[in-house]
Amino acid sequence: MREVDITEECLSFIDSQDERVSLKFFQLIEVIGEIKVVNSNFLKRLQSTQFYELRIKAGNEYRVINFAECTKAVCLCGFLKKSTKDYKRAIKQAEKILKEYLKEK
Repeated sequence: MREVDITEECLSFIDSQDERVSLKFFQLIEVIGEIKVVNSNFLKRLQSTQFYELRIKAGNEYRVINFAECTKAVCLCGFLKKSTKDYKRAIKQAEKILKEYLKEK
């Protein structure tokens, strides 16, 4: 139903986490690919941006910033949520990665 692409930056982040986080990430990627409307517990639009966050709860709260269109989602980068300030930094990083990603495509 939906194609999901994962950038190198996002894969590096997921690979650096423990196995539990990695398993949950790939399970949620399957859900995004197969289900048209994803529950907001897992995927939520970030206010005032073009991005969504993939919410991974595995002890701590992990987030992966996504850019999504109707038939495609791109996992751009991830971070461990400690405060709301983390979002600003992650969004700037996601914008930079998306710009590079779109150049390559």
